[in-house]
Amino acid sequence: MNRHAWSGLARGADADRVRSALTAPESMGVVITGDRGVGKSLVGRSALAGFGPDVYSLQLRTSGPGAATPYGCLAFTLARLPQSSLGSPTAILHGITSLIRNDAAGRKCVILVDNAGSLDEQSTGVLLNLLQTGTARLIATAQRATDLPPDFYWLITSGQLAEVRLAGMTEIETREVLQAALGHRVSTALATQMHELVGGSPTLLQAVVSEQIERGNLVLSGSVWTLLDEVVLEGKTALEDIVRARYARESPEAREVIEVLSCARSMSLSRLARMYGPGLIADMEEAGQIVVDRTDRHFVTLGDRYLGDIVRNWLSVERRLELRDKVPGHQVHQLGELTVEDLLAYAAWTHDCHAELAPAHALAAAQAAVRLFDPKFALKCAGSIAPGDSEWPGGQLQKAAAYLQLGLPLQAMSALDDVTEAQINALAPEAFAELIAAKADCMAWLEDRSGKVPELIRQARLRLQEFRREKADSDPDADADAAALARAGLCLDLSEFNYLSFIGDYEPMMDRLAAASSADTDAIDPVHRLRTSIILMEALCLTGKELQARALMRDIGGRLGEWANVPRIRENFAWRSFNVLLLSGQWRQSIDMLKDASGRAGHGLHSGSAATDLAVGLAYVYAGRGYLALDPLLAAIAQLEVRTSLHALRQAYAATAFAYAQMGNSVQATVYLERARSADGPARFVVSSSAEFCMDMASRWLGDPDAKDRLVHAAERHFRNGLYTLAGISMFGATVNGTVKDFQFLEEIAALREGPLAELSRVVAVGSRKKDAVTMLEAAELAAALELDAVQARCAALAFDFAKAAGLAGSATAAHSMLESLSDSVPALPVVPRNKGPLLTERERQIAALAGNGVSNKDIALEVGISVRTVEGHLYQVFTKLGVSSRSDLLGLI
Repeated sequence: MNRHAWSGLARGADADRVRSALTAPESMGVVITGDRGVGKSLVGRSALAGFGPDVYSLQLRTSGPGAATPYGCLAFTLARLPQSSLGSPTAILHGITSLIRNDAAGRKCVILVDNAGSLDEQSTGVLLNLLQTGTARLIATAQRATDLPPDFYWLITSGQLAEVRLAGMTEIETREVLQAALGHRVSTALATQMHELVGGSPTLLQAVVSEQIERGNLVLSGSVWTLLDEVVLEGKTALEDIVRARYARESPEAREVIEVLSCARSMSLSRLARMYGPGLIADMEEAGQIVVDRTDRHFVTLGDRYLGDIVRNWLSVERRLELRDKVPGHQVHQLGELTVEDLLAYAAWTHDCHAELAPAHALAAAQAAVRLFDPKFALKCAGSIAPGDSEWPGGQLQKAAAYLQLGLPLQAMSALDDVTEAQINALAPEAFAELIAAKADCMAWLEDRSGKVPELIRQARLRLQEFRREKADSDPDADADAAALARAGLCLDLSEFNYLSFIGDYEPMMDRLAAASSADTDAIDPVHRLRTSIILMEALCLTGKELQARALMRDIGGRLGEWANVPRIRENFAWRSFNVLLLSGQWRQSIDMLKDASGRAGHGLHSGSAATDLAVGLAYVYAGRGYLALDPLLAAIAQLEVRTSLHALRQAYAATAFAYAQMGNSVQATVYLERARSADGPARFVVSSSAEFCMDMASRWLGDPDAKDRLVHAAERHFRNGLYTLAGISMFGATVNGTVKDFQFLEEIAALREGPLAELSRVVAVGSRKKDAVTMLEAAELAAALELDAVQARCAALAFDFAKAAGLAGSATAAHSMLESLSDSVPALPVVPRNKGPLLTERERQIAALAGNGVSNKDIALEVGISVRTVEGHLYQVFTKLGVSSRSDLLGLI
């Protein structure tokens, strides 16, 4: 699809606005304004093309800023004028007017002037005469109305020229354009990256997408377009033409600023102003060429990121080095004063110049890159450290962290194994403990080494005791050494806590976690207290203390701001908080938290990442809203299938199977169940238990007779381990059509828990065991308050059965009304009412009647105004409720 078609998808409504303004009575024309790159010219051309051959059109373009050539955009008409019309400006004006009238041949005339802010005085006079004599109407483009010649600006203020202001596409609009142009779903990550890259410009969007497809970086995975890697622009397609056209219009000074920012990526405002003067920087900011952030540091970046990527590729190594040496503060003796951002910029610039970083600076840059979740650059920086350098152990530590971020635990372990025993023995206590903790993190992911983690930590503690004895013998009064040893011990404690939470063994460490999270720990290491509090928060939730977990979550959230610079702490808090909210029944809050935590707002989550898509989909599945879960889940799968991940793919497959089962699509549910079963591998306990639960629930929904037993066994196992929240969730799933014994066990578990989900479980257990319709309606209301649609439908179906059996007409009617209200959101009921009576909802009766008369699913969808998938879900319910297996059986029953 060419760029005009892309612009049409994004700007069709804007082109209609332009045409409407242009054809209004008494209108002389319209001015299209907006920032650079928003598509002003394409909207103007699209509006012009919409008039067809009945309108004579003329497209003009000015020479650009600073050009003062008389009649610049009309120069081609001068060659067509007779000599008698060239004697004076008035003669030229009348000659061009007559020429255009003759060319129009009685048709209406519209003139499009691109970049009208740079019109010369003579061209302005001719165009004004064309407008005032009614010879033509005008479409002009400019960044701002005030950029226009004064006479044109006066026409706007007097209402004779209309103004249509264009804004950049929003992220949602970018995603819609991508889906319409590419013809399939697009992952959130793709939409987000593209939006940030092109700044809402449809023209640039088309150029970047075309380049990424050509490079093989943008691929169709399943039914979802996704990126294989970060977007790197080489400028070998139409995008380079766009950049060259813009670059050519800049002054030499502005070009050098662009070159410097292309290499540095970002730079402080004070440093850039010292180099090029505040006047030029202010002018470039006003023109949108650069952006100054509003932090205390006032970092400057290029307004268009793609511009930097392409210009950097143009520059020779010699030119990059020349520019780097011009920047104050980048000399070697000044590197210790650089901020994290400056250090990363210097490191990237140095690598672009094919030069080597000093080991100390390479290590610092690698640490910064890991902190900012740029693992590939971290590996590049750490890779320049040699085994003989004193920074080697620290560099391998950062390599391991980067490999784990990339989902490569084997390579992470290999990096740490490359640190020799002699180098380990030479480490100070805290550095030694950090290395052991990193090894434990890696080993937890490796099946053949996971069980060796406790012994590794035990041996490390013995080594710290040796440190302590050695220090006591050499310097009994060394308080600093004692504090360092204490912090090293806390580091090993934290490593053990992380490992135990990884394998799901929470109960043995609860008391130690509580002690480590107390205010007493602040005196030694306040960050350790914060990290252990985050683990304790999740542990409390899993062991049935959901309300305490949420209270602690709020407390930690209030304290987190002062520790924003601590690596990975925000990400850790965000994901464990998500688990707390989801498992305590607050699924909507868990999604809201993910949105708040993404991107710049953040708690370390990457907006639109596969992990975030998966988490959102999982929340919808737990809420019983499979129809909302599919888009984020399929987007997550598309990304996870083309990138290495730490076994999140199995969880994604399992959740997708559950979503399809909730929708009554047994074929797709079975497909994804098989994929989940074949994607086994090590994972965090919370992730693996969630995957198993989704798989068992999908199987139970599809009628697998063994699924209930698996859920009961899981509940019993969690109960024995003190994980009462997980036991309750598994047992809740197992007790659909459960026995009295099952409900008694569910009630027993609920008594050991806190919060609204525990109360819902208790009421469901009591109502189901006593077959009490009123109690089940109460449970349905509790489920409605938590927005758990599938649970509400289950309670309503049982309430209907119990009410019919007890002759409670009012309760039966209330239950039936509730089921009917849920018919769209829960097309496949978890429990089907057994009693005779109005089993089918109004929508089901309507669809069944049409199906019984031979109407296809597609035609039913058009008739009723719903999707084909929803029609299939309703028919699945109808067949189940009526005990039939074909459409022909429906006619006599409806």
